[in-house]
Amino acid sequence: MQILDQQYWQNKYLDKNTGWDIGNISTPLKVYIDQIKDKSLKILIPGAGNAYEAQYLYINGFQNVFLLDWAKEPLVHFQERVPDFPKNQLIQKDFFEYSNDFDLIIEQTFFCALNPSKRVDYVNHMHQLLKDGGKLVGLFFNRTFEKEGPPFGGSANEYLKLFTDRFKIAVLEECYNSIEPRKGSELFFIFKKLERKQSKI
Repeated sequence: MQILDQQYWQNKYLDKNTGWDIGNISTPLKVYIDQIKDKSLKILIPGAGNAYEAQYLYINGFQNVFLLDWAKEPLVHFQERVPDFPKNQLIQKDFFEYSNDFDLIIEQTFFCALNPSKRVDYVNHMHQLLKDGGKLVGLFFNRTFEKEGPPFGGSANEYLKLFTDRFKIAVLEECYNSIEPRKGSELFFIFKKLERKQSKI
């Protein structure tokens, strides 16, 4: 198993070895974003990479967008592409060491880049980063991969087991508008943060 540390991801960008990068916002996320009425939402994109989703949000009037990536290189590239984007909303940090609170978190190829041993930690930290009633929205792979990851695959049943304790599963369905290379292998999801009931004792 590769050590998926900060240097690993930095080297991927330096070597331009970014096969997951489709060069634009993915269609399912564009369709979802186009339906959002409230442009004041505080939005996080973790493992943002080249962050085409953030660029699309920003040019469409969403000012409260934060990018988080462990590697410096993609954040530098993003700043070059979108020079007026607020620098204090570009955060180079380990996702699991970052704290803040958000209305919406967008998942795009971050979950599948993590070692599967981190998946429970991912669920817990996403829950922690969201405000009450906040949403985690995005795409998961609905397939396995022959080669050792990343990317790491999964299935709807696995995701239900992982997330049901912490999130209301509003949507988890086969993606009808995936880009051509990913057709039939993606799930679109909307998970709403569940609050734990407080004991009266």
